[in-house]
Amino acid sequence: MSAAKPTVTGVSSGPFTARAGMLMALVGVFAFCALAVLSVYAPELRGGRDGGAHALSKSAVGYGAIAEAMTLDGDNVVINRGPLTAGRSAGLMVVTPSPLADEGAVTALGYAGPTLIVLPKWLAPMDPQHPGWVGKGTPIPIGWLPKGALMADSAIARAKGTSRLVLRSVSAPFTVGSTLAAGPIDQLQTFSPKGWQSVLIDRTGAVVLARDPQKPVYLLSDPDLLNTQGVRDIDTLGSAIALLHTLRNGSGPIIFDVRLNGFGRDRNAWRLLFEPPFLAVTLCLTAAAALAGFQAACRFGPTLRPARPLALGKTALVDNSAALIRLGGREHRLGGRYANLIRDIVARAVGAPRDLDGDALVAFLDRLAETRGARDRLGLLNAQARGAADRERLLATARKLFQWKLEMTRERG
Repeated sequence: MSAAKPTVTGVSSGPFTARAGMLMALVGVFAFCALAVLSVYAPELRGGRDGGAHALSKSAVGYGAIAEAMTLDGDNVVINRGPLTAGRSAGLMVVTPSPLADEGAVTALGYAGPTLIVLPKWLAPMDPQHPGWVGKGTPIPIGWLPKGALMADSAIARAKGTSRLVLRSVSAPFTVGSTLAAGPIDQLQTFSPKGWQSVLIDRTGAVVLARDPQKPVYLLSDPDLLNTQGVRDIDTLGSAIALLHTLRNGSGPIIFDVRLNGFGRDRNAWRLLFEPPFLAVTLCLTAAAALAGFQAACRFGPTLRPARPLALGKTALVDNSAALIRLGGREHRLGGRYANLIRDIVARAVGAPRDLDGDALVAFLDRLAETRGARDRLGLLNAQARGAADRERLLATARKLFQWKLEMTRERG
């Protein structure tokens, strides 16, 4: 009784099948493309629900409420993310920079009209239970700000407790002596910026709004006069709207710029690849890459075997011999032998007498060529081939010899 032979059920050539490998490659390509697109449009995809102090935020320290209130009041309100038209001056641009920003960053925004810079005040942590909300804020410490920042150079002062604010105008664009009454302000923030002209002051004479005497740039010390936790009071809301209307140039829009808050939408090379008219080029390149990948994944025809480093056979021997002759510069010396080869081929094709040889055979073929209307004579071509001085002249004669053979044998070229 012989032992049973084991049955081979299957052989695994690797940890993944061809289909699994292809799916992994497709997922990787899709993930890379998605990451590239999301990286390019990341600022636009951010909805502003980070609780920050900007116009996209509806948190207590954000400015979404005043922007929405002015829109409902009939004002043209724009939340700007991209570059502005050069020389634009109509309206008012409101900028809410971070504590580290300086005046140069605001100037680089490229707006020629009135600009209101609102200084920051609160450090408010995000509320983990409610996205977009913030917890109880604490005033920003002035000591850790770098020199040159707007807050560090403005000699910030903060009042203790909560107080109702009455602002009095001391210079244009407000009527001198006019007042604005606001609601309760917690730890009122005032300043004494060097080189700035006072515009609005409180009861104690501390400056709340100042102006750059060289250009229409205004600096507001306390953000609670505009942010959500401030304008929830009807008096503060009225004062905020009156403040923005007074600073506005003409009837232009109120522009809340959020580029300094990380929501800019500047044009760049990556972005151009995904927008018309360059989107068509990107799609064509993607389709070409997909077709190239498909061609590489799907083999067609027999597998090309690698050639030997040193080929065998008569063809290789002839190629090597020709290469040696070429390297030695002896090609033009082969003209006479080529002419003899053509002579012998034509002689056999036309049935020349076998007893003819050498010059006699050449003379016979020349007489035959005359009767057949050939353009050249073998005797002349034979002399030119033997006397060729370089490769170019030999090639010219070889072409004539080949044409003469076609004419004599009635072959087609």
